[in-house]
Amino acid sequence: MYILGISCYYHDSAAVLLRNGEVVAAAQEERFSRIKHDPGFPRKAIQFCLTEAKISVKDLEAIAFYDKPFLKFERILETYLGYVPRGLRSAWKALPIWIKEKLWISDLLRNELDYEGKLLFPEHHESHAASAFFPSPFEKAAILTLDGVGEWATSSIATGDGNAIHIVKELNFPHSLGLLYSAFTYFTGFKVNSGEYKLMGLAPYGKPVYTDKIFDKLIDLRPDGSFRMNMRYFEYTYGLKMTSKNFDKLFGGSARKPETKITQREMDLAASVQKVTEEIVFRMAKHAVETTGSRNLCLAGGVALNCVANGKLLRSGIADDIWIQPAAGDAGGALGAAMTAHYHYFGKDRKPEPHDSMKGSYLGPEFSDDEIKAFAKEEGAVYHAITQEQMLTDTANAIASGEVVGWFQGKMEFGPRALGARSILGDPRSAEMQRTLNLKIKFRESFRPFAPSVLLPQVSEYFDLVKESPYMLIVADVAERIRTQIKSDASGFDKLYEIRSELPAITHVDGSARIQTVDGRWNSKYYKLINAFYEQTGCPVVINTSFNVRGEPIVCTPEEAYKCFMRTRMDRLVMGNIVFLKTEQPKYDDDMKWKEEFVLD
Repeated sequence: MYILGISCYYHDSAAVLLRNGEVVAAAQEERFSRIKHDPGFPRKAIQFCLTEAKISVKDLEAIAFYDKPFLKFERILETYLGYVPRGLRSAWKALPIWIKEKLWISDLLRNELDYEGKLLFPEHHESHAASAFFPSPFEKAAILTLDGVGEWATSSIATGDGNAIHIVKELNFPHSLGLLYSAFTYFTGFKVNSGEYKLMGLAPYGKPVYTDKIFDKLIDLRPDGSFRMNMRYFEYTYGLKMTSKNFDKLFGGSARKPETKITQREMDLAASVQKVTEEIVFRMAKHAVETTGSRNLCLAGGVALNCVANGKLLRSGIADDIWIQPAAGDAGGALGAAMTAHYHYFGKDRKPEPHDSMKGSYLGPEFSDDEIKAFAKEEGAVYHAITQEQMLTDTANAIASGEVVGWFQGKMEFGPRALGARSILGDPRSAEMQRTLNLKIKFRESFRPFAPSVLLPQVSEYFDLVKESPYMLIVADVAERIRTQIKSDASGFDKLYEIRSELPAITHVDGSARIQTVDGRWNSKYYKLINAFYEQTGCPVVINTSFNVRGEPIVCTPEEAYKCFMRTRMDRLVMGNIVFLKTEQPKYDDDMKWKEEFVLD
């Protein structure tokens, strides 16, 4: 039995295909359209899923959409009416699009896909909860969903038991932790719905000096984690901005303009809202565990991508075990919708898998060595086809020698993280590697940290983490034994130049790292590469950052990987067992040369 799940029309649209409850294919539309966070109808992602399973639309038992469009439209309409005459400009832009297109998802699905079967519409937070619980290893669990907004709900607590989920509590719009965090994302000059992770990375450079002001003026927080926001300070209910002039006055001036210098104020705002977010998450998680009676906790929704909060929640002991959906945002809603259909509508039995059922999140397109060689010949690229053993040895040696390596292997990842299938790799022991990667490879802000991939058996030797973290969703401190003493009193971005551990390139300024553990269960080639690096250097850790440059989605195809390789200062590209060396390639039209001068801070 095949079920197709779809999410679209907000951000990160995606398609997921289940076969008898098993995830056989999943991808975000952005990887095919090359539009970052593409919200459009996921035509290409749907086609990929069907092609991967070698089926047609006629083989589908049902299509499940990740929310209820009419209920969401009700919330939008009521909100605009509640703020009349304010919001007329925003309503004039939004409502025609809804009336013309977004309301008629049923017609769109039938017309676009020539589909005549069952259409199912679970609620938004039901889809998120399903994406968190059903793939998890738990028979029973508390489920906490935290995002911007679905139809009305912005946060929810649910119980998961076997093949059933029941939502027991909800916090409703306009009171939203996701939108609170996005308001600060906007105010500090980053893009809403894509720059929140930048705000999280900026937080350790500042001090939480505005925390009390946030609690006193912006939100009324209750012991159970629920809260009300003072809407005098926000405009997202009716306007085209996230914050109001009152917000400007409260924090000493207008919002930072994008691409301008980041000041201490932005750093302190980031630190403050991060601390507030963590407090709310802790209280909600504690209440979820108490309400459901389960010591297992599942997380989903965009806020569940806040890996700093996740790490502190794990260490808090609020729950005995935590599992987080790797595609926690709206892309994962497509998965949750399909799983809701499978378990709730069709009533299928569920047997949890020991680790989880996400297959390491390697669920996207893959390309054979023959396909890679065919592309290289057509491109006129110079390549070396070698054995896997030689490729692993050479690549490990290249990383140890300071090279930056593009790594393109197997099935593309589903979700926002590169997990060793579409990754750029480097040596974490290099003091210069973080700045090199940021400014010369990724063309992004130099304050942004990089993540380590570490062999699972050695993780506790290098990080204060005893649990696996295969999806790079947990931040933990670098182990004390490899930390170095900081003698300076540097502040702001001057902290960047301090050596904080024996692995400076992956150690953030607060001594932490966003960790991916690798055990070889789903990506044996990546495990073997890190192990080869370990044998050569005595270090079982490599830098892992996503294979893309600023403003573009992660690469999907060999053509995109080669293009990214040639437009940056990567030294070598390894696709399958095919190796491309930069020094051997023909001249390439580098229309991104200007980005070499990109220094935001």
